Amino acid sequence: MSVNKLALIRYKTIDECLKNRFRKWTLDDIIERVAQMIYEYEGITSGVSKRTIQADIQLMRSDKLGYNAPIAVTDRKFYSYSDPSYSITKVPINSGDVEKMKEIVGILKQFNGFSYFDEMSEMITKLENNLYKSTHPNKNYIQFEGNKQLRGLEHINPLYQAILQKKALLIEYRSFKAQQPSRNVYYPYLLKEYRNRWFLLVKARGGKALVTMALDRILDFQELSKEPFVEYTGVDFDRYFDDLLGVTKSEKDRGQKVVLKVDRITAPYVLTKPLHHSQQLLSEDGEGVVIRIDVVLNFELEREILGFGECMKVLSPRLLASRIKKRLVQSAEQYEEK
Repeated sequence: MSVNKLALIRYKTIDECLKNRFRKWTLDDIIERVAQMIYEYEGITSGVSKRTIQADIQLMRSDKLGYNAPIAVTDRKFYSYSDPSYSITKVPINSGDVEKMKEIVGILKQFNGFSYFDEMSEMITKLENNLYKSTHPNKNYIQFEGNKQLRGLEHINPLYQAILQKKALLIEYRSFKAQQPSRNVYYPYLLKEYRNRWFLLVKARGGKALVTMALDRILDFQELSKEPFVEYTGVDFDRYFDDLLGVTKSEKDRGQKVVLKVDRITAPYVLTKPLHHSQQLLSEDGEGVVIRIDVVLNFELEREILGFGECMKVLSPRLLASRIKKRLVQSAEQYEEK
């Protein structure tokens, strides 16, 4: 049994409501939310009937779509999942939907080679490979880099929609340093991927500085329809990350001239796969090459340089060279016999 587009929007919206731990949902609340999402996605203003949502909930509870959703009603009016870890997005898609997706992938493949679709080539290949594995589970002819244990990927689309629609968010977040999670209101501006991890650039309500949140540290979030969205002026978000490796920077940070010496064995690797788009070749001899990159001095830059070990040396700036030397000494000390 395949699912049409409007029904899928309803099911996903109901699912988002029921797994939301920030509030209790009555049937009227769910109806209102579904109507809002149908309007935002499809521009339909007629809303949705109570009977339709009740039928959707019964269908989600059943095995017809393979959901078997553990939907419970408390105090005779509040709807939620009895299993807080449940979501219909974790249920395998059925064969009918797989066939539809194969048709879509087939259409997309016809556009491969057009410049507009250059950046979609990898995504189309991933889709085709995942669909192939759904019908041939023991065969896999292409392997992509990824971390199956990485959390937070399910947040990407709803956060992207919140950015597009300029929605304030109540976010429950726990940083690596915090012992307990915190809740605050944030205004989202940009999603950023770095080395298979995703980050969200936000500003807190009442705050002044931009904050970068790791999606795998976001425990939960909720759109705040009555909270006015606050734009952030004075920053070009398209270029905000242009002058750094990674995601760690403040608005005041500026790229600096970083000169690196790379030995002759590692030089071909660095020349064919530049550390940064600003990379320039300054000189080359029998010992190796000297390159320059213009980037912010941050943790990710140090980690990249340290990853090359004895094959790379910082020539300038002196502050960065000093930091790298100190960390290498500390690393070597761990191997000394006491």
